Amino acid sequence: MNTRTRTLLAAALVLGVAAGPTAPAALAHAAPAPAHATEARTRTVPAADAEALRAAISGLPAEDDATAALVRVSGTDGTWRGSSGVHDLVSGRPADPAARFRAGSVTKVFTAATVLQLAGERKLDLDRTARHYLPDLIPASYGQVTVRQLLNHTSGIPAARMPGTTLEEAYARRFDLYTPRGMVASAMAQAPEFTPGLSQHYLNINYTVLGLIVEKVTGDSYAHQVGERVLRPLGLRSTSFPGTDPRLRGPHNHGYQTFDTPGGGTELRDVTVWGVTDAWAAGDIVSTTADLERFTRALFSGRIVRGPLLEEMFTLPDPSVRTYRTGGPAQYSAGLSALTLGGREVWGKTGGRWGYNTVVAATRDLSRTLVYSVNSTDAKGQDMNATAMDIVVAAFGAPPVR
Repeated sequence: MNTRTRTLLAAALVLGVAAGPTAPAALAHAAPAPAHATEARTRTVPAADAEALRAAISGLPAEDDATAALVRVSGTDGTWRGSSGVHDLVSGRPADPAARFRAGSVTKVFTAATVLQLAGERKLDLDRTARHYLPDLIPASYGQVTVRQLLNHTSGIPAARMPGTTLEEAYARRFDLYTPRGMVASAMAQAPEFTPGLSQHYLNINYTVLGLIVEKVTGDSYAHQVGERVLRPLGLRSTSFPGTDPRLRGPHNHGYQTFDTPGGGTELRDVTVWGVTDAWAAGDIVSTTADLERFTRALFSGRIVRGPLLEEMFTLPDPSVRTYRTGGPAQYSAGLSALTLGGREVWGKTGGRWGYNTVVAATRDLSRTLVYSVNSTDAKGQDMNATAMDIVVAAFGAPPVR
């Protein structure tokens, strides 16, 4: 991928990041594992696409990029499966293509779908205020924020205050426990960032509030509601919510993060075990590429959210709504965002947790869907992972030149 394309894609794609023992500093003992492609029995993607996808995930592990990549492409255009890299840097075993991983902010798509189902059942109203449902938690200063504004990040609620500002501090506190109500209380103690509905600022706090609203109107836990409404009906048996457990249960590839060393160099640390209670309904889900592919196809085909409410997921805010601080156009709908790639409109969601980057994406007509998990060594960095960008362009094509 040339520099111009990489720059355009990095600027266009919005990463879903929030707002163990030390591994070797170099990968000399973990030689790049070959990319393994599995052509399904159904019609495969065109040869040029397959070649580009294989090239996108070749050469892993790479210290400054990723240690593994799992990719599934499907749709009426054809099917392709591929994996590369290693299960872990110590053994050097090939990456498990059926591995579970932290899907990060892809969780928001499950949350949005659950909220929209409840709206369809008239158990909540998208135009009612969040304070109506949570009067004991949401103060009058946020009394005008609606459920719809939480869904599309136009609420004006700031992020909860979190301890520590550096990667080392985050690592030291990786087992800290947070509660949804505590996170919301922290956010509500601050002044609004803007008048609700006038700007857009992508923040986890919006979906934390939505998770609490789900619990309020159902009298049930958020995780159980998503399980009953989405996971079990679709047979997503490898998708789960870890709760307070910082470990990844079941088969998984290890995640690594690049850390600076006192001598001015870098090292990779295994960050597979890391608590996710700070994310909850905004970013704590664990899944597989197969489960997320099935979920994406069911969602886009109207099997989870139906009728006009499904259109909430494919409708951006009014063009007058601009992104907070940068002034660019709003990019988020209810749970998803849109991007033009290869001349086609693509809808999807990215996610990032330490050691893991994820995407679910598809055209509206499901002619092409993409799910990947990339074990990025800087999964929550400012720049998009190089392997992930190459996968997106290989699957859908380059963004328009501007």
